[in-house]
Amino acid sequence: MKDIKMRIKSVQSTMQITKAMELVASSKLRKAKERAENSRPYFNLLFESLCDVAAIAGGDVDSPFIGEREAGKTCYIVIAGDRGLAGGYNSNIFKLAAAQAEGKEACYLPIGKKALEHFRKKGAEIVSDEFSQVEEMDGDASFAAAKLICQEFLKGSFDRVEMVYTNFNSMLSQTANIMTVLPVQAPHDGKEEPSGVKALTLYEPDPSTLFNAVIPDFVTGMVYGGVCESLASELAARRNAMDSASKNAGEMIEDLSLKYNRARQGAITQELTEIVAGAEAQ
Repeated sequence: MKDIKMRIKSVQSTMQITKAMELVASSKLRKAKERAENSRPYFNLLFESLCDVAAIAGGDVDSPFIGEREAGKTCYIVIAGDRGLAGGYNSNIFKLAAAQAEGKEACYLPIGKKALEHFRKKGAEIVSDEFSQVEEMDGDASFAAAKLICQEFLKGSFDRVEMVYTNFNSMLSQTANIMTVLPVQAPHDGKEEPSGVKALTLYEPDPSTLFNAVIPDFVTGMVYGGVCESLASELAARRNAMDSASKNAGEMIEDLSLKYNRARQGAITQELTEIVAGAEAQ
């Protein structure tokens, strides 16, 4: 009975922690969700504008950020969480990154404490360890990461940049996703432009200069959008995990309470039996 009682107190203490973590995640989730939803229009508009410049200018755009390079090193921007206790959130990201990098020469730009710890433990090549806190990745930090990526890409340190993040679908659904950042690939819808028709858009000073100037902002938008989506997904995953843990703790307490009552009832029955047997013996 004493052991069961101590076990019940232990589970109750754990349940208080999981409940508190669930409430904290829920309070942060609303703001993170709004932040993710507000970042999507900016990224979508910037992406469409960049593709329009490349499509309208056609072959007039001469930029190192366009066009596939020969198969070489790939840099993976991996956005994970700062803490654990979020179900399979971090493990899903690492599995996707490992599957994509299998058999390739790769380096990594980890964003988040768990991502940095993971790739350090694996002994992987890390581009920078300055972005170890996801919650601190605001616009300025995203621009710094994008500037670093663009500089190393122009130097030829790697030939392709892909971002591994978690897409926030809903409160109950988060999906690990991968997106190509560089080189920029304009979408092809399979439709050909009518012959003899040319765009009347003029770019100053010229399309190539404009395109190269916008690329850092474009990469910044991608990184910031990925961070917003991942942060909202992490909080939603932690909230769901802590909710499940609290429910499991409640079920354990009910089961242990039932066992405790049975043991207590058995002890009382045994004492009564001994008393009756002693009275009969006298």
